[in-house]
Amino acid sequence: MIDFFLHLPPLQQGTLISMEDPEFNSGTLIGMGVILAVIVIVIIIGARRPTGGKRKGGGSGGGSAGGGGLFASLAVHKIARNLGLNSDQANMLVYVFKTDGVIEPEKSVNTPALLDRHFRRTYREIENGKAADSQRRLAILFSTRNALENSILGGISSTRQLRDDILFTINTGKEKINVRLASAKGDYLFVETPKNVLGSLIKIAKGTRITVMFFTKSNKGFSFETRVIGYSSYNGHPIMQLAHSNHLRFLSQRRYRRRHSVIACSLYLVYVEGTKKKQRLVVDKRRLQGSIQDISMGGCSMKMMAPIRVGARFKIEFIQGDVNVAALGQVLRTNKTGLNTIIHVKFLKIPLRSMNLINAFVYEYGRE
Repeated sequence: MIDFFLHLPPLQQGTLISMEDPEFNSGTLIGMGVILAVIVIVIIIGARRPTGGKRKGGGSGGGSAGGGGLFASLAVHKIARNLGLNSDQANMLVYVFKTDGVIEPEKSVNTPALLDRHFRRTYREIENGKAADSQRRLAILFSTRNALENSILGGISSTRQLRDDILFTINTGKEKINVRLASAKGDYLFVETPKNVLGSLIKIAKGTRITVMFFTKSNKGFSFETRVIGYSSYNGHPIMQLAHSNHLRFLSQRRYRRRHSVIACSLYLVYVEGTKKKQRLVVDKRRLQGSIQDISMGGCSMKMMAPIRVGARFKIEFIQGDVNVAALGQVLRTNKTGLNTIIHVKFLKIPLRSMNLINAFVYEYGRE
């Protein structure tokens, strides 16, 4: 209250009010009384508002707990503008932070784990709701999360900071081999010992210098130079030891987050019939079998035994949870691996519900 009066502007000369002034009537006194009462109520409510701890219902926001009202909303909108979010995404970010009671939006925006916690809770709230536009709202939710992910800069400067199970692509001369990181702890990087198409171990000579490329969970690509230290075992599996590196080079960033998986799928080739002025897509009734190896909202990689040419279009179907997911895709490139073919697919068209289910799987927001 004292601070409020200290910040009132000084009265100008000649504005001294007399109680006998006819303009200073009972109505003026009542008005001033109402204003003072409102100020007192606001101060009391602010003093009683919780500033930490758990949210009502047992939830904990982590950079959260408690609402910020109008000023918090303005702060989040300012962050959204600085990150290049559009109006729908900015409003969704405000809603996400309000839902999880966030009081430190800057901290949450710069902490992917916190962001996912906030967005996961909001996803489940919208999904469990009965709003007619819930699928549209979920689509905005994921577009907001993806926009935030692409705006956050990577903070990795050493391989010692890497998490286990990252997929490495090792470049040795003309050959590229995919292996998984078993552990980055200790003096060396422990990675799976490479295998050829027949499943036999490939022993790269000790001391050989190699280039390694990888993408983090937040879609940021890096490469580094290292050398083969030797071979050992880790948790009962043969592993290759690589030297750590403190010189990581930023490569690029995928447009959408990608998740590795093993999901059985069915494919139906799609043909274009008719003239240029009047075309229609026809789905072949013959079904091909495949297995999704990784997936994002933009596309997927699949392992198949049947060869498919580059440029071919097809309808892909698979089950996520207990719901059927469908999309129209086109083959961008293929790689032969023994008896199988790996095809890399770009999604051309995805129904809104299927798109939300794919995003929920990729971001691990669903109940699997």
